[in-house]
Amino acid sequence: MDSPSEKEWLACCGSAKFAQEMASAAPFFNHQQAVDAARDIWFNKVDVNGWLEAFAAHPAIGESPSKTVKSPTSAQWSKGEQSTALATATDATLQELYEWNARYRQKFGFVFLICASGRSTPEILAEIKKRYHHRPIIEFELAAKEQMKITELRITKLFPAYATAASITKTPHNADVLTKAGEDRMSVIGGHLATAAAEPSGGFTRTRPPITTHILDVARGAPASGVDVRLEMWADKQSRPLFGEVDSDCWKLVGRSSTDRDGRSGQLMSVVDALNPGIYRISFDTGKYNPEGFFPYVEVVFEVKESQKWDHFHVPLLLSPFSFSTYRGS
Repeated sequence: MDSPSEKEWLACCGSAKFAQEMASAAPFFNHQQAVDAARDIWFNKVDVNGWLEAFAAHPAIGESPSKTVKSPTSAQWSKGEQSTALATATDATLQELYEWNARYRQKFGFVFLICASGRSTPEILAEIKKRYHHRPIIEFELAAKEQMKITELRITKLFPAYATAASITKTPHNADVLTKAGEDRMSVIGGHLATAAAEPSGGFTRTRPPITTHILDVARGAPASGVDVRLEMWADKQSRPLFGEVDSDCWKLVGRSSTDRDGRSGQLMSVVDALNPGIYRISFDTGKYNPEGFFPYVEVVFEVKESQKWDHFHVPLLLSPFSFSTYRGS
């Protein structure tokens, strides 16, 4: 069969970057090869702007696609994917769904995203109510995973014969590599600190600094660019910074930078395999970024143990007008 066009890939996902990368990676000889490539591209090559662009291509559950939607094919697929929900909806549950959609968008800044195929309205209502209580950075990650489920479902429509035995040719090794790549991308957006008990075996060489950061402006639903960032380390081995004490001269500058259009800071330190254990502080000049905001600046202090010196520490900042949250992602 002919390779799907960039327009067809756009219908599958809604991200222009995703569509361009898939078109460049083609041809695919079977459905599974296309899905593997899609997962790698979505989790490793599409940036935060691309994720938000894909989210925006979806109508809210229970609503009709906008007339300005980029892809009529995508709009038609959305309608089909929501058919079970609409068939099981009553006037009361549909109204409740509209209200929760609005509440969700107001809190998180993007449409509630769920792979709706085969799900009833009561099921979807239960899910949106549960996910509404998540922290924004956690919900952003879940929405990206749901988007991937939808994308895989739509790729199936481009490969109608995917279920034949001849179409399944990936090896377990390739599957593991792509799954790990997806997990790495998720940990950058938000995750939990992984602890390594000992030095890695083999020739371990980093490809990025061991401490990185990025900022997502939830109020705008976009990355925060142009924010000045400082990384410092506590230099006195005989003492520790204590809560409530006046700032000390023991904080020594490691590096400084500003966030780019994707909300990511430039290199804050050298690329080294073993990170020096100790106490670090990342400071964000949020007051300069938003003079009318609530926070003149934000500081995050964390300690790297001896057993963690081989880990990667990603400290994302999720910023809204009156709150912020951070995670240390490995």
